[in-house]
Amino acid sequence: METTITGSRPGGAWVFETYGLGDRVKLLDGGRKLWEAKGLPLDSKATEHAATNLKVKDPDPSVRARFTDVVAVAEGKHDIKLIDIRSADEYSGKIFAPEGVKELSVRAGHIPGAVNVPWGSIVNADGTFKPADEIKSLYAAKGVDGSKPIITYCRIGERSSHTWFALKKILGYDVRNYDGSWTEYGNAVGVPVSNPSGTIWTGK
Repeated sequence: METTITGSRPGGAWVFETYGLGDRVKLLDGGRKLWEAKGLPLDSKATEHAATNLKVKDPDPSVRARFTDVVAVAEGKHDIKLIDIRSADEYSGKIFAPEGVKELSVRAGHIPGAVNVPWGSIVNADGTFKPADEIKSLYAAKGVDGSKPIITYCRIGERSSHTWFALKKILGYDVRNYDGSWTEYGNAVGVPVSNPSGTIWTGK
């Protein structure tokens, strides 16, 4: 059985990978937007499949990073590369989240030691991934060359799953996605935070 996940939902591919089903998943590069732009057919009817005995494995710790993992990195206890794929304004603490998002963390900023490589920097205008050599060069310029384990994060683990897919499936790097991301870390008590902009939550 082979499952296709649209390009705008790489988080689905990451979930399948976490439960040992990654080899059954393909990502539609460019997603539905590009599919429609090319004039390819769409169907409004739901596809029906016969029931099957699908077996899943326990969550793979080599795919998913936990809160304790990133805290250890922030405290300098593990030599792991952290990649914050949010916008530069989110990373610097100028804003708490993208416009329109109502579920905010109580603190702004980023996890200490993380480098900022916005997820959109590795895609073309049509939403497809850039060539592997360009992605590799972009990350190498940020000190990420695959020689050390990597953890990606964003606000809720969705955007960072896109970067996880590129680093894992295109470049073959050792990478995990932290799905708790800033929503969990930015609300935690007693953890180190880097907030260059100095933005303070006012409760509004």
